[in-house]
Amino acid sequence: MNWKNVLLIAAVGLLPVSMMAQANILNAKKPEEIGKKTEEQIAQDNDEPLEYGYVDDRDILWSKTVWEVIDLDERVNFPLYYPTDTVGIGSDRRSLYHVLIKNIKNGKLTDIYADSYFTEKLDGLGDLEATLKKVDTTDYGYEQLNAGEEVSQEYINRRELDAADIEEYRIKGIWYFDKRQGELKYRLLGIAPVAPDVNFVDDESVDPNENKVELFWVWYPSARQILHKAKVFNNRNSAQPISFDMLLNARRFNGVIYKEDNVHGDREIDDYVFDNALFQLLEANRIKETIRDREQDMWAY
Repeated sequence: MNWKNVLLIAAVGLLPVSMMAQANILNAKKPEEIGKKTEEQIAQDNDEPLEYGYVDDRDILWSKTVWEVIDLDERVNFPLYYPTDTVGIGSDRRSLYHVLIKNIKNGKLTDIYADSYFTEKLDGLGDLEATLKKVDTTDYGYEQLNAGEEVSQEYINRRELDAADIEEYRIKGIWYFDKRQGELKYRLLGIAPVAPDVNFVDDESVDPNENKVELFWVWYPSARQILHKAKVFNNRNSAQPISFDMLLNARRFNGVIYKEDNVHGDREIDDYVFDNALFQLLEANRIKETIRDREQDMWAY
C-alpha cells in the first residue's frame, strides 16, 4: 500500500458523521437507534454551511444580475424534485419543495417574498393560502346552498399544491468580478418554486406553458442553514449525500437565463425574442458567454 492510499483512507476516516447517509446505522441494535448520535459525535460534529466572505463594494469592478429557470424535467435537476411522495421514505430524504414549505409552516423560514426584487414580504403561510390551496363547490353543492341546506363535504372540492406539482425553480443571482481576489464569482440571492396556477391546475383546456406562477420567493442567504441540514440523495455514493445548500452554491444543476438586468426595465428574453424557442435559447447562451468572457477581458491588457 503506497502513501497515496494511506492518506486517502485517513481522509475518509476523518469525515464527519453527518456526511453519512444515516448516522449510526451500522452500530444500531434497534431501528430506533438509527440516526441518533452520541454526545461525543455531536461535540465533534462541526457541520455548518461555509459562510460567505465579506465583499466590499469598492472591490467589485463589474457585476451582472441574472434570472435563471431550472427545468425539473431534466435529469440533472432531478435531485431538486424527488422524492415527491414521502410515504415509505425515511425522514432524511425530502425534495427541495418539502424542505421549504415545512420550514415556512413551522416558522423557521420567514424571509419569503412575492417578487424577485424582495419588495413585498409575505407573512408566513397565511399569505400563501390563496396561492397553494383551492376550495371549490360543485353544482350539487350550490343547489344545497340555494335550498338553504348545509353543503355536504362530498360536494366541496379541495386541492392543494404539493411537491409533485412543482415544474421548475427560478433563481436570481449576481455575477461579479472581485478585484481583490482577481476572479469572477457568483452569489445566489433568491429562489422560487414554480407550479401551475392552483385554480386551473387540473383544467386541461388551459395551456400549461401559460399557466405557470411563482409561488413565492425565498431570500436565499437566510435559508442557507435550513438547506444545509437537508441532504440530497447522491446517485454515485449514498454514503456521502450533499446538502441542498452545497448543490445550489456549487451550481450542480442546469439553468437557462431568462432575464438579465438591463435598461429596458429588466425585460425578459421572450419580450424581445418572440415565439421562437431556439432563438430564445441562443440569446440566453449569448448572455452566458458574455459573462464568461468578462473575466478574460479583465486580464486583457
